[in-house]
Amino acid sequence: MKIVWFVLLVLAQLFTQPVFAQDFDLIIKSGRVMDPESQLDAIRDVGIKDGQIVAISNTPLSGGEIINGRGLVVSPGFIDLHAHGQDPHSNAFQVQDGVTTAFENEIGVFPVDSWLASQAGKSRPNYGATASHLAARAQVFTDIEIGNPIYGTSLARLAGQNYAHAPLTSDQHNRLLTLLESGLAQGAVGIGIGSTYVPGADQAEIHALFQVAASNKTPIFIHVRQSNQLGGNVFAPLQEALANAAATGAPLHVVHINSTMGEDVRLAMDMIRGAKANGLDVTTESYPYTAGSSRIESALFDEYDGDYGQLQWTTTGERLTKESFEEYRKTGGWVIIHGRNELTNTWVTAQPDIMIASDGVPFIGAASHPRGAGTYARVLGHYVRELEALELMTGLKKMTLDPANRLAHVPAMRRKGRVQVGMDADLTLFDPDQILDQATYTLPNRPSLGIAHVLVGGQFVVRDSELVKDAFPGQAIRSGTGTSGTGTKGTDQ
Repeated sequence: MKIVWFVLLVLAQLFTQPVFAQDFDLIIKSGRVMDPESQLDAIRDVGIKDGQIVAISNTPLSGGEIINGRGLVVSPGFIDLHAHGQDPHSNAFQVQDGVTTAFENEIGVFPVDSWLASQAGKSRPNYGATASHLAARAQVFTDIEIGNPIYGTSLARLAGQNYAHAPLTSDQHNRLLTLLESGLAQGAVGIGIGSTYVPGADQAEIHALFQVAASNKTPIFIHVRQSNQLGGNVFAPLQEALANAAATGAPLHVVHINSTMGEDVRLAMDMIRGAKANGLDVTTESYPYTAGSSRIESALFDEYDGDYGQLQWTTTGERLTKESFEEYRKTGGWVIIHGRNELTNTWVTAQPDIMIASDGVPFIGAASHPRGAGTYARVLGHYVRELEALELMTGLKKMTLDPANRLAHVPAMRRKGRVQVGMDADLTLFDPDQILDQATYTLPNRPSLGIAHVLVGGQFVVRDSELVKDAFPGQAIRSGTGTSGTGTKGTDQ
């Protein structure tokens, strides 16, 4: 009888002990793990060690600090391919919206190495950038290194220099390409072309940029031209980009298809899908708002003939008139551009092959665009939960795995966008019943609701829905660095 009781006691201990008893830095207990690549959607414990996911278990883990994940989705951290707010204040809102990696890819930066160095130790999310056509072109004309053009101070120094409007000489053309090649060598993840902001760049110049990208096997991130720059045909700018991609073989990412194409976005997506079906490597993105934003002094507004009342000055929140528009163009600054259709916006947001990217601008002024603070929570709260326009897993894929795969040529990105063993512990934990954006056009400085914890490299940047004040774990993402991911899909140990 004693032997029987001993055997039963041993068996009881075996079945109640966790499968893993090792030293973890952190254990997320009983969270709803959602991994868009493997389609795992189940309650699991997640073990984290040295910034990586080292265990995903359907039995209890022990041996580390515990975070209660019950009732929370454990998702890959959100990857923003199009984030202009590259400063600590803007980063604070990004991580509170679940973002763990934020790229300046549309306009880019130049020089790349000095900009990456300037971010070290100051960024909550991971960060990276493309080599900026606009900034490199400005350097060709002026020899001024402007770094990140979005912040405007350097652009103001270039007033009257004509860097955006003048055509290049042959020597300038060659120097421009040399500069962009150097930017790629410094770790840029692609080439950023804000072609609508550089009307002086003719079709030969843009085509040459695609050739550089193709030879370096790196993507083009492009804001296609305005239609009035190509004869007024609304589809001509997109067709120019697709033709260049087809002719050169360069991977192509078209930024904010929602704002670029407006009510013509359905046919535009037919073109992009047809190009993909016929072998082109082309992707696109959108943000879930009906208003855009840009700098009023930029070439985007050179021939503006729209409704001035649809323009909102971010410094004061006022709507503009023709007179105030012309006055503010002299000084420069940010303006919000209202006027798109919400039904179309919902359709775009629901498309499974259109990634989510914020296009979030720096938080400068009283009425900065809310997309820098609320993009991801808005998709998951308003469009997934309230409107049921798309499934939760689809929404997560559009903001995690798909952006990571767009940058799969960058070794570090192969370890992101997934909740799998061997992947980086960039994780966002949120309540699917509570997540929602709070930022508005008049009150943009409001963090999202329902995001409980955000980890970057296994370190908290948001904990218990509060920003961790002194946490700046973000690392530079450089092309050509890092190692390939070795995660096991759907690991259940």
